[in-house]
Amino acid sequence: MSTTAETAPRSLSRRRMRVDGWRWTGRIFLAFMLLYTAVPMIWMLITSIKSGFAALQFPPQWWPDEPTLASYEKLLDPQNSVGQDFLRFFWNSLFVSTVTTILSVIVAVPAAYAFSRFSFPGRNFLFFAVLLRNMFPAVIFLVPLFILMRLLGLMNTHGSLILTYLTFGLPLAIWLLKGFYDNIPVQLEQAARIDGATRFQAFILIVMPLSTPGIIATAIYSFIGAWNEYIYAYTFLTKNDQLTLPVGIQRFFSENTTDFPGLMAASFMMSVPVVVLFLVLQRYFVRALTEGAVKH
Repeated sequence: MSTTAETAPRSLSRRRMRVDGWRWTGRIFLAFMLLYTAVPMIWMLITSIKSGFAALQFPPQWWPDEPTLASYEKLLDPQNSVGQDFLRFFWNSLFVSTVTTILSVIVAVPAAYAFSRFSFPGRNFLFFAVLLRNMFPAVIFLVPLFILMRLLGLMNTHGSLILTYLTFGLPLAIWLLKGFYDNIPVQLEQAARIDGATRFQAFILIVMPLSTPGIIATAIYSFIGAWNEYIYAYTFLTKNDQLTLPVGIQRFFSENTTDFPGLMAASFMMSVPVVVLFLVLQRYFVRALTEGAVKH
């Protein structure tokens, strides 16, 4: 009996040490991943406050001797050509991303609700057919969509990008919202119907408020996807006044030299709207992912 009583605390202690070991291993791994992702952003920010000569020094300086905000002032000054181009590219990206986000939400919300609540012939086939597009890389559709946009007369217009981004963003948006609607009890809508509400009123007054986190998560995904896209924007747009930021930033490259501080400043400012959007709406995004994956 005494032997058993002595070995039990030892085994419990070893189990706790094993759990603590895995816990610290996970913490160290997360710290390493945080460092791995943060160092490039820090280097980008430091380079953006260097002068043109300091950015070309070798070995490179971690912190410049004379930090300057000249690159940011140049980008935000509408009086010079660089500032005019950057601000134009910025507003083009903001317009395309915002319109794409709004249209994605308008289309995905009723489509996901229909897949979740209604039974109709071919529902499962149609739902998986919608997801089928995500099985292929986006670049595969570049040539067909280029031909289609040329036939529709949408080349060198933002409409070509908005239509393309909707094509790529809607499948995942519908899938995400459907999983969210599946976890909203249908009895809530039935109770509203009994009280005299129509199905549309029950959807607007009951389902929509409860699905707000899922809708916000869908909006974030659509906005970030449209904001960062490069290949289709580079293919469909050739006019300088129509370019978006991912394509316009390459103007800092030239045949003879590269304005590294300006390039890093533009890249940093391009990342600011996405980071701010995610930080402000982070709790809704995480809530949508967790609630969409748990059955009630």
